[in-house]
Amino acid sequence: MEKKIRNVAIIAHVDHGKTTLVDEMLKQSGVFRENQAVQERVMDSNDLERERGITILAKNTAVEYGDIKINIVDTPGHADFGGEVERILKMVNGVILLVDAAEGPMPQTRFVLSRALELGHRVIVVLNKIDRPDQRVLEVVDEVLELLMELGCTDEQLDSPMLFCSGRRGTASFSPEVEGTDLKPLFDTIVDYIPAPEDHDSEPLQMLVSSLDYNDYVGRIAVGRIERGVIRQNQELAVCNYHDAGGAVKKAKAVSIYEFDGLNRVPVQEVSSGNIIALSGIPDITIGDTICAPEAPEALPFVKISAPTMEMTFSVNDSPFAGREGKFVTSRQIRDRLARETLKDVSLRVTDVEGSDHCFNVAGRGEMPLAILIEAMRREGYEFAVSPPRVFMREIDGVLSEPIERVVADVPSDAVGAVIEKLSSRKGEFVEMTPVGNRMKLTFFVPSRGLFGYRNEFLTDTKGEGIMSSVFEKYDKYKGEVSRRSSGSLVASETGEAVAYGIFGVQDRGVMFVSPGTQVYAGMVVGETPKAEDITVNVCKRKQLTNMRAAGSDEALRLTPPRIMSLEQCLEFLADDELLEVTPQSLRIRKRILDHSLRMKAAKSKQQ
Repeated sequence: MEKKIRNVAIIAHVDHGKTTLVDEMLKQSGVFRENQAVQERVMDSNDLERERGITILAKNTAVEYGDIKINIVDTPGHADFGGEVERILKMVNGVILLVDAAEGPMPQTRFVLSRALELGHRVIVVLNKIDRPDQRVLEVVDEVLELLMELGCTDEQLDSPMLFCSGRRGTASFSPEVEGTDLKPLFDTIVDYIPAPEDHDSEPLQMLVSSLDYNDYVGRIAVGRIERGVIRQNQELAVCNYHDAGGAVKKAKAVSIYEFDGLNRVPVQEVSSGNIIALSGIPDITIGDTICAPEAPEALPFVKISAPTMEMTFSVNDSPFAGREGKFVTSRQIRDRLARETLKDVSLRVTDVEGSDHCFNVAGRGEMPLAILIEAMRREGYEFAVSPPRVFMREIDGVLSEPIERVVADVPSDAVGAVIEKLSSRKGEFVEMTPVGNRMKLTFFVPSRGLFGYRNEFLTDTKGEGIMSSVFEKYDKYKGEVSRRSSGSLVASETGEAVAYGIFGVQDRGVMFVSPGTQVYAGMVVGETPKAEDITVNVCKRKQLTNMRAAGSDEALRLTPPRIMSLEQCLEFLADDELLEVTPQSLRIRKRILDHSLRMKAAKSKQQ
């Protein structure tokens, strides 16, 4: 008997419209009442996701289409969350590959598609945003077919059905010439082309945990597809892991079982094979564990969570302004918060720094997840300092190796020279150049270190019109020294309040980060200078008033507006001897050694 279920994941590059399309699928399948007010991108439930316009965590939802239940998994498109995508693909029987009709396939499209093809999934190709004025549908169709062949697809995968959609309008059609009226063609294709899960209800229970959720009330919630058997509430379970062959089988109990329905989780008494469910009640469950029947503990293989490629040091804030703005400032509070984060995010590693009880090394898969963690912590009232990011080196066959990323930059034709020159100076290897309309698509292999601090330069070089994305490619031999930053810092020489007169006397030396009225302390970075070395300046200097005044000496001071930097820009700006002080209200860049004379001595001894 065929199961009336379809399990499908939506995969795409960041910003190609996955979450918007899922919104429309939910609306058109009757999940919302007709008069219900629904916010845009309803699946991005977290504040940071809504502000940044990206999906951070994979979300599960389900819609009813006729008598068939379609389980939909909305996956992250950003490269740093790639491990999340790999595991989610284990839960589904087919994928919807979403490609922007103007941008075409991008690095993350290649990455997620190669994983889906390796698993032998059926693919439905959806060209989205066909209502864009700069769409180039026919060229993008060729690019998608070329990519499929390049990744070694089967003949059946090459003949995948292709639809043309506008996620924003909620329309789909089988031809680019015909404008659709709704998403019925997409729903029909999913039902007809994606295979239903096989019926294994009579066999012993087996379920692979593909993703985790966390709730303060019930702890970890395991999400996955039941491969075989039936799970019932309060049933005795066994938990084992494929990569831990000699490990003991743990006993557990199915406390609560939920099915997905629209945006809700519905508690159920029992669920049969082929369904995607959420299960609570197993405290130390982790991704990759297999939940089985106690009489037949048989672990399922899974992709090991990829090792982190980057780390930062989080430490207690020890600046002169420590404790003024934060609610949680001690090392115990910071340690507890980081430990809680590792329960939700299994790709994060937290270790204590040797010889220090107030510093912690936090390792992740890229700058993005670490920046999101920092932002989430400061919103919760934490105050701490972070070091510049560092990459993990590995010894492979006796050769020191470092992580290399595939970088694709879509730039105006007149910016090609500047981008190639800058990435080459950062040890980037130029791979290919493809014209796309009046723009160029450049591909490079660049060491992860070489990308630190480059995004700001890239936007300047392309006059804000460039689009750059990267995805981890491989470990390769160490490429040598990479210059991090060619500019120096303007460092405050005394503690106090920055005043207009002091800033006016300094601003011709570089770009200022502070405005009049900002509280500064000695050793804090207040600006950037184009010179290669740091300059100590006094922005608190006041005008000495005398009883003899020259005519014209009191003219208004013209100050250039300061540069206000986001969290990511601050992290990219940091030099090796600097830290970023993070509080709920402020981001301050500072020198590790605040005292000027001690800093000079340290620099001198380093040169020797």
